[in-house]
Amino acid sequence: QVQLVESGGGLVQAGGSLRLSCAASGLTFSNYAMGWFRQAPGREREFVAAIRWSGAGTDYADSVKGRFTISRDNAKNTVYLQMNSLKPEDTAVYYCAARWGRPARYEYNYWGQGTQVTVSS
Repeated sequence: QVQLVESGGGLVQAGGSLRLSCAASGLTFSNYAMGWFRQAPGREREFVAAIRWSGAGTDYADSVKGRFTISRDNAKNTVYLQMNSLKPEDTAVYYCAARWGRPARYEYNYWGQGTQVTVSS
């Protein structure tokens, strides 16, 4: 049974930082690209960042480029999202996801339950 468990969300002031973690189990982690998505109230879920199985390739939404960094530790079956210079518009539930094969902005196979990030102005 595949499980993706996010942690690290919380309340932070604008300009602050948070690091999200996603621990994976039940799959061969190094075979999967990993992604982060977010969903704000009343809005559709949107792509945030993705990383290749090796960690060598990454992709970011324009809205977070230069502020967020995705990384992974295959020895720990964990993917991270370092979020700096946070803005109130970053407030959302953040989800990690696993995708067989290449990283992409769609068609992920497994999803976590999400962690809330709230940025106050």
